[in-house]
Amino acid sequence: MAAPEAWRARSCWFCEVAAATTMEATSREAAPAKSSASGPSAPPALFELCGRAVSAHMGVLESGVWALPGPILQSILPLLNIYYLERIEETALKKGLSTQAIWRRLWDELMKTRPSGLESVTCWRAKFMEAFFSHVLRGTIDVSSDKRLCDQRFSPLLHSSRHVRQLTICNMLQGATELVAEPNRRVLETLASSLHTLKFRHLLFSDVAAQQSLRQLLHQLIHHGVVNQVSLYSWPVPESALFILILTMSAGFWQPGPGGPPCRLCGEASRGRAPSREESSLLLGSRRPRRDAAERCAAALMASRRKSEAKQMARAPPTTRVTRRSTQESLRAGGIDRKRELHPPATSHEGPGTKQPPSAPATSSASPSSSTSASKRAPASSAPQPKPLKRFKRATGKKGARTRQGAGAESEDLYDFVFIVAGEKEDGEEMEIGEVACSALDGSDPSCLGLPALEASQRFRSISTLELFTVPLSTEAALTLCHLLSSWVSLESLTLSYNGLGSNIFRLLDSLRALSGQAGCRLRALHLSDLFSPLPILELTRAIVRALPLLRVLSIRVDHPSQRDNPAAPGNAGLPSHIIGDEEIPENCLEQLEMGFPRGAQSAPLLCSVLKASGSLQQLSLDSTTFASPQDFGLVLQTLKEYNLALKRLSFHDMNLADCQSEVLFLLQNLTLQEITFSFCRLFEKRPAQFLPEMVAAMKGNSTLKGLRLPGNRLGNAGLLALADVFSEDSSSSLCQLDISSNCIKPDGLLEFAKRLERWGRGAFGHLRLFQNWLDQDAVTAREAIRRLRATCHVVSDSWDSSQAFADYVSTM
Repeated sequence: MAAPEAWRARSCWFCEVAAATTMEATSREAAPAKSSASGPSAPPALFELCGRAVSAHMGVLESGVWALPGPILQSILPLLNIYYLERIEETALKKGLSTQAIWRRLWDELMKTRPSGLESVTCWRAKFMEAFFSHVLRGTIDVSSDKRLCDQRFSPLLHSSRHVRQLTICNMLQGATELVAEPNRRVLETLASSLHTLKFRHLLFSDVAAQQSLRQLLHQLIHHGVVNQVSLYSWPVPESALFILILTMSAGFWQPGPGGPPCRLCGEASRGRAPSREESSLLLGSRRPRRDAAERCAAALMASRRKSEAKQMARAPPTTRVTRRSTQESLRAGGIDRKRELHPPATSHEGPGTKQPPSAPATSSASPSSSTSASKRAPASSAPQPKPLKRFKRATGKKGARTRQGAGAESEDLYDFVFIVAGEKEDGEEMEIGEVACSALDGSDPSCLGLPALEASQRFRSISTLELFTVPLSTEAALTLCHLLSSWVSLESLTLSYNGLGSNIFRLLDSLRALSGQAGCRLRALHLSDLFSPLPILELTRAIVRALPLLRVLSIRVDHPSQRDNPAAPGNAGLPSHIIGDEEIPENCLEQLEMGFPRGAQSAPLLCSVLKASGSLQQLSLDSTTFASPQDFGLVLQTLKEYNLALKRLSFHDMNLADCQSEVLFLLQNLTLQEITFSFCRLFEKRPAQFLPEMVAAMKGNSTLKGLRLPGNRLGNAGLLALADVFSEDSSSSLCQLDISSNCIKPDGLLEFAKRLERWGRGAFGHLRLFQNWLDQDAVTAREAIRRLRATCHVVSDSWDSSQAFADYVSTM
């Protein structure tokens, strides 16, 4: 009896609130109704008026609303603003209510965009609040514009911060300064416990204040937080100081900038602590008698720069000639951090009569005499200051990139990326530096790279996933990355995509080999792709497998081989013997191998040597692979059958297999494979009438194959009907996933395919993908065919316009 009495009590309370607000609400709603052009309309229901009144006074009535019965609460939920809707989530779930539909409607009405990963969204509340946080942080949404977003009792950033799992920082580091400000201290603390992925997109040149804010932000989110992934996207002109800052902080190194606020989380004791001898020697090797390749290249790079600087000084007018020592002394006098202020401000290029701010170094008025006196006053034990890093030069070379702002800067990213490699190669000075740096001369320590004083830095937790997409790496940037990688034992996944490595790939291999020798190395996934490679892709794969025998996932792609960057070409140095060798590859732990080849015939024996050493391989993907003959392709398949007994998934994309039909039949008879993909492989270009029955017969006798993907092979109606025989009554096939996208299938053929499945009564066999077929030629027939198919399988299709695609195809014939 207690439960019904409580229910009636809550209902009476609800009605009392409604009665108290009915008169006022009715007078507000009835007035516009009488003046409506369509005539008088019915006033809102009492229940709706009560719900609006309750939602407007949630600050007082919240606890009572939480205790309401489920049927009443369900009607109130759509009337709440996002803050109370988020707070009542747990109570609603306990009463068997879901708010997912409400959050999805809020997304459509307020965000007005199609969410990324729509099919994979599992919680619309978290999706909405994460996007809402980013919009508020960037100032791209006005919370006062909608009553559902505005509530004086809540902070939009603080309330939504606990749902943020991924944060993106763009352009001029917008949002970094706001997050480290004192009013948002609780927001940053919440992010430190919730944020897992930090992304940077379309970065432009930033000032010292923004970099200092980013330094504090990274320290809080990575070193004292739970961020485990840092990704950089589309940075066509990387700023060396900012890039090195992000890398070193991601690797776990922290050194507060001068004048910056101390970290209250570190504590006074740990703030003054220097790293142990093991940490310093592990990273820098300062106590080792010999230097590694990265240190020697960095020393050569510094020596070349000093030589180039001397030449520039000799050509400069006496009034503007500045020595390196005088610049350092002026920076010390002005209190500027040389590790962060790597580029002089624009005011340093003005004439002597121009007034400069007090903090700007007056480098234009420095003289050799003042430089000499300053150098005499400097203590003998003072460490040499790092030289300013050279920016990655633009191909156009006339307008500096550091003045670009606004939306127009983002539109130039693709143009900059396309021509960035050519621009670097055309610069004679950059080529000279790169050649000298590759000579591995002895010289100064790695601080010449512009790295912070890492021996004086503290070591904190570091990220486990690093991704660099379309970020061209100059020589010094590549050296910095390689230097950090050699001891980055916590790194588990590394992605380097279109970074213009060139000959720096050898330094990368050296650093990966050094990392593999470290105790506790966790690197298990490597994704590497680029436009050019100084090594043939198979040789590069063999070198990576040798360097990282514990690697589990390897994805490598090279679009165009470059003879210009090939060290084996005439005039270039020979290939390092420890990287390229004829010895057998030792047994490795590869489970997934993906390779994208440039145009040209590949060596089947080299590929087979990799496969033979990968006995644990479970997934293999070959993209754009060309063999000299079908026999070479057969050799690869035979190797897979003999040495890769654990292989479950095999994928071929953009390969001409028209002359390899017997090899394809051999593959379909493999009883260990569970999924095979032939994507745009021209399977049925030759002898389709003879090959299709043979292929179907092989599939009918294979009881282990679960998935077959045949997109882009011109199967047509005839091929689809022949393929239907795989599901006949006399078949032992267990196929449950079929992909026949982009196969010129028409509605009548699809309808007949559905009727045959019904006739055989095979039952549901899983998923059927029908993307980009000619189903729009007869919409009625297509709908009927899909309706019948959905009785036996889950159909995934689209509303594709085939007319334009057919015109494009004819134009290329």
